[in-house]
Amino acid sequence: MDHPATTPLANDVRPASPALGLRRAAPSLALATAVIALDQGTKALVRARLDLYEVWPAGWELIRFQHIQNTGAAFGILQGAGAFLLVAAFIVIAGITAFLLTLPSHGRLYHIALALILGGAVGNLIDRVRLGAVTDFIDPTHYPAFNLADSGIVCGVALLAFLAFRDSDDSPLRDAP
Repeated sequence: MDHPATTPLANDVRPASPALGLRRAAPSLALATAVIALDQGTKALVRARLDLYEVWPAGWELIRFQHIQNTGAAFGILQGAGAFLLVAAFIVIAGITAFLLTLPSHGRLYHIALALILGGAVGNLIDRVRLGAVTDFIDPTHYPAFNLADSGIVCGVALLAFLAFRDSDDSPLRDAP
């Protein structure tokens, strides 16, 4: 049996006015702003308290804080590709912002996912513009270092993937309560 499109993405209805779109997106923009503030606050604290490559607490092997400046993307890939990463970040930020302004308000989980990605992208963009590199500091010893912006992006993408699976026509979760 064919199912009518029922996802918020499939039922995209343009708002009647820019003000309505902004009202719908306001909670998402507030969440994105909170991610940016937490990210920038923790990075400023790390830059103020730890010298570059300094580790705290010393001797911990599972997870620690280490002041790292990353000129690449997540997990240290694309080192030195600053111009490309700046352009890509601006495109992602513009696209997500435009999408949030047109996404129906009943797609709350989609709003949350996009807000997390938006906040993370802006947080890392601020570092790239101001410092030429992104400050990473959460350092699981056997995994690449990251920051709160990276966490927002990863959580947002994971939530979008879950929602896409849940809302697909052949998903066992589609008709679940």
